[in-house]
Amino acid sequence: MQSTQFDRILRRVATILSVVILTLCLIYVSSGVLLSFYYEPTAGGAYNSLKMINTQLPYGWLFRRAHDVAGNGLIAIALIQIVVMFLSRQFRKSWLTAWISGILFTLSAIGLDWTAMILDWTQEGYWRFSIELGTIEAIPIIGGQLRDILTGGGAISTVTIEHLYTIHTYLIAMTTVILAVVHLSALVWQEWQQSVEC
Repeated sequence: MQSTQFDRILRRVATILSVVILTLCLIYVSSGVLLSFYYEPTAGGAYNSLKMINTQLPYGWLFRRAHDVAGNGLIAIALIQIVVMFLSRQFRKSWLTAWISGILFTLSAIGLDWTAMILDWTQEGYWRFSIELGTIEAIPIIGGQLRDILTGGGAISTVTIEHLYTIHTYLIAMTTVILAVVHLSALVWQEWQQSVEC
């Protein structure tokens, strides 16, 4: 299959976007680590600790804003990346690793945003999460168990925040970084293979 100049440009754009994704991922994780020194994952302390970070901690507002912008940027760029990969006809078997890692990365970026919805312990986050729990509970067979895992077996409380904080910080964040590195590596490898073939 002959590769056109347009396909080559889109492949290069996909590689550049994957570098942006990894950069945003590193900003997200590093700002999250800095925030975790002052964040208190409890029902009573979450809101107050984030308020203190925003108002009293030097440059705390900057780290919190960088964390939010990087998280939202990850989702937006990951979705654009999938479209660019599709338009550049990168759905051949040799691109399987790039596709799988890109799709899993997009899902994990959405998962980061989803698990963060209640971590600020605001009314909006609380009620959004309550609605989401109803959706999770409607999943056949495993819905009730998933709800109990997320909430800690009861109502939304400090245990819920601790569970979501652990999932957000340790499981999904680390998975996201690994997938970003795998995705970039796969795209760079494919770029190198394409340059050798040409």
